[in-house]
Amino acid sequence: MTNQIDHKAVNVIKGLIMDGTRKANSGHPGGAMSSSDYLYILFKDFLKFNPEDDKWFDRDRFVLSAGHESMLLYSILCMCGYINLDDLKAFRQLGSRTPGHPEHHMTPGVEATTGPLGQGLGMSVGMAVAESFLRSKLGSEVCDHFTYALVSDGDLQEPIALGSAALAGGWGLGKLIVYYDSNKIQLAGPTDRADCSDYKKIFEAFCWQVIEIDGHDHDQIGKAINAGRVEDQRPTLIIGHTTMARGSASLEGSEDTHGAPFSPEEIVKTKENLGLPVDEHFYLPQDVLDHFQERFTRLTDKAEAWKRKLEDTLSSSEDIAQFWKLINSDPESRDLNLPQFDPGQKVATRKAFGSCLNNLMKSMPNLMGGSADLDPSNQTVKFRESAGIFHNINNSSGRYLPFGVREFPMGAILNGMALHGGVQGFGATFLVFSDYVRNALRMAALQMLPVVHIFTHDSFYVGEDGPTHQPIEHISSLRLIPNFNVFRPADAQESKLCIEMAFSQTATPSAVMLTRQGVPVLDLDKYPQVKEGVKRGAYILKDAENPQTIIIATGSEVHLALEAAEALAPAAIRVVSAPCLEIFEAQDDEYKESVLPGSIRKRFAIEAGSGNIWYKYVGLDGYVYSLDRFGESAPGNVLAEEFGFTGEKFTQFVRERI
Repeated sequence: MTNQIDHKAVNVIKGLIMDGTRKANSGHPGGAMSSSDYLYILFKDFLKFNPEDDKWFDRDRFVLSAGHESMLLYSILCMCGYINLDDLKAFRQLGSRTPGHPEHHMTPGVEATTGPLGQGLGMSVGMAVAESFLRSKLGSEVCDHFTYALVSDGDLQEPIALGSAALAGGWGLGKLIVYYDSNKIQLAGPTDRADCSDYKKIFEAFCWQVIEIDGHDHDQIGKAINAGRVEDQRPTLIIGHTTMARGSASLEGSEDTHGAPFSPEEIVKTKENLGLPVDEHFYLPQDVLDHFQERFTRLTDKAEAWKRKLEDTLSSSEDIAQFWKLINSDPESRDLNLPQFDPGQKVATRKAFGSCLNNLMKSMPNLMGGSADLDPSNQTVKFRESAGIFHNINNSSGRYLPFGVREFPMGAILNGMALHGGVQGFGATFLVFSDYVRNALRMAALQMLPVVHIFTHDSFYVGEDGPTHQPIEHISSLRLIPNFNVFRPADAQESKLCIEMAFSQTATPSAVMLTRQGVPVLDLDKYPQVKEGVKRGAYILKDAENPQTIIIATGSEVHLALEAAEALAPAAIRVVSAPCLEIFEAQDDEYKESVLPGSIRKRFAIEAGSGNIWYKYVGLDGYVYSLDRFGESAPGNVLAEEFGFTGEKFTQFVRERI
């Protein structure tokens, strides 16, 4: 495998890395150069992809978890023909297809948006989960591919990586192969200043196959990849011992190459050492391209043969044909067949979700997800027992994912599942722990992934567990994330509609906030506007003739608003339920004005959490009834009295101000 043209090709890639980062006057050349040998061999000799279609369903997935090494990936994608030299020259420039860190919706061939370290590994685990599950449903003729990831020292220092790796090992993801570029240098200096971990022992303890190699030796790289492909019971970690900025004239092993381009003088000397023309920038000779693309005809033929196999499979198996149609259908067309709820009773909205989930697992056979070790509290027990626990070897058709107490890995894994495609993912935990998973939520929003997160125990009504478990700032905080829907339904009826909306999204993740305590079920005969109103994000739940005051509420506090409006009659009070402010903001101005007329200046907003975000809606003359302090340990009803979240106390608050 190792020959002169391969070494020339790797040197050419290093030249592209140096030129790209130098032209941009920013970037990370050192790690990209130390990883070049591995990524070149992987793409040239092993990766299954279609040079003519970067979205081909049965392609191998590659995730550059070390997103700062993006110039390496872009150079390889240029050699694949997905992007061109002009794209490399526009590295890190406004509007280019080569941003500073890879973004999957901007660059052909980029499978995941990476940069925040550790999350790429988590997303690759999610991709491997999706592949295993879909293989069990579609058969290996239709779905049979590997997931590869490249990680750095920084990736493995982020705890999310180790949490994700523990799950991958426990689930037996044998078609996951991770390469660890161990160049022993990070931005601030040698890794041994910050990390004495023996990752070989750690990953072996996580039930992984671990192979150590010289990461610059092409023969060793090829043999290690082959060994990973043969092992089907365990994921594989290939530890490639490399040298930072390998091949540079005077900067090998230096942290100065991690986050800054080489000087022009260093580039000239390095190109001389590597046998590259010093007076030519972005040098990519035809002989290197021809050699790299030797497999392309076979790869294209394999993709065409797959299409014929797919047609044969779909024509011979009605079950597979129906499942294939399902996973390729628009989520907006889903018939979720959610349950009915009767008025006149109190139902915790988390229990309403549990009832909905029991129906969803029947109407959505590609639904996968689980809870962060809170099954009874999150109402996922029946889903676990009915859908089965996923394991690549023992039960790859299982749909319940036992994440354990790993909220952040859960979020990244769900993102990876969505990126792979073919499955709908959900995760559940307490709202207060949304802080743990927050950056994965942000990455879902950035990548436009319709993942659904269920956050139960949404207020101080958590009760006796005390302030450590009682969310205060979390609802408002999540509303700050762009392209992210935050649903907080008032009751079981709104919960059903919000869940339906969340699972019908195509490019927006959702968080659904649900109560621990029971709340009255709205009577749809009395409030028929609920069905259409929830779809608009906020709507008039109760109105008055010529209203002079508006009360805006979400979640369990909607019922306090209704109680206050009733108690203060004949005062002309309009009650607005606002289960999703993001969707309300997307409505046209005419609708928003009809719900919140500018002429009505006397406004109140009530929510059992931080109130800052509500001042936008109540204005200078309005009032916000919120909780802007940490909670206490006591029964929820006692805390409601203590914090003033009762109908009587809120009514008094409004009365004194109107």
